[in-house]
Amino acid sequence: MRLPFTQVDAFAKGAFTGNPAAVMMLPRWLPDAVLQGIAADNNLSETAFLVPHDGPEADFQLRWFTPLLEVALCGHATLASGHVVLDALPQLTEARFQTVKAGFLTVARAEGGLAMRLPAWPAERPVAGAEASAIAAALGATPAEIWARGNHYLVAMFDSPDEVRALSPDMAAILALAPGVDLMLIATAPGEDSDVLSRVFVPACGVDEDPVTGSAHAVIAPLWAARFGRPAFTAVQASTRGGRIGCRVEGASVILSGSARTVIRGEYDLPDAALNG
Repeated sequence: MRLPFTQVDAFAKGAFTGNPAAVMMLPRWLPDAVLQGIAADNNLSETAFLVPHDGPEADFQLRWFTPLLEVALCGHATLASGHVVLDALPQLTEARFQTVKAGFLTVARAEGGLAMRLPAWPAERPVAGAEASAIAAALGATPAEIWARGNHYLVAMFDSPDEVRALSPDMAAILALAPGVDLMLIATAPGEDSDVLSRVFVPACGVDEDPVTGSAHAVIAPLWAARFGRPAFTAVQASTRGGRIGCRVEGASVILSGSARTVIRGEYDLPDAALNG
């Protein structure tokens, strides 16, 4: 079985920037173990798999896999998927996706790039005491504040971008914060040439530091919008590759804008033995 393969740099500022994602369109769903094996082969932060959707409310079903597991939401691979769909179907003004745990998502053409609608998943509770001390120890620095959303997202807020840039976290210690959970630890501060600067660590997903993370901004955008007293701001993710994201909070949604560029097109050759166990 030959499967079309497109690699896209999402939220890219230019060549060799942004977060690479593989986008693979399938005629039907393959077994989960096969999807996971393909994602491990691709060895990118995420591989997005698309299958045509029958209903009127979406164009495709969408799932995302890291090299280790399936995730509930991935922003950069959704932006990459929208880029691939809109490139293949120029008559569309937006690509509509049905997902398992994040609801319906859209990626629309916008001036200078693409605009993606994700659910707003704001941080829910402040973190203090021993839990906060363990997070600070894992980061190697003490944040001014720490916030959490459920068991899966931690937001460490620092006063300066230099503190975030200087972090050298202990990945084993981050894993120990929530054993068995695909925890995302977000370090963020006011920006320099942007309103906000962040770095994102997800070792439980097989990605120590993610280059540019849309889902992280679904969590921190409501937090920063409330701090700024305005719904829109600019963000930079200060990884080695780096990326720039426009953020706007609209009720229960976050609109993230950015550019995407195709860097590889080809086919993935899936042996019959992979489907036959």
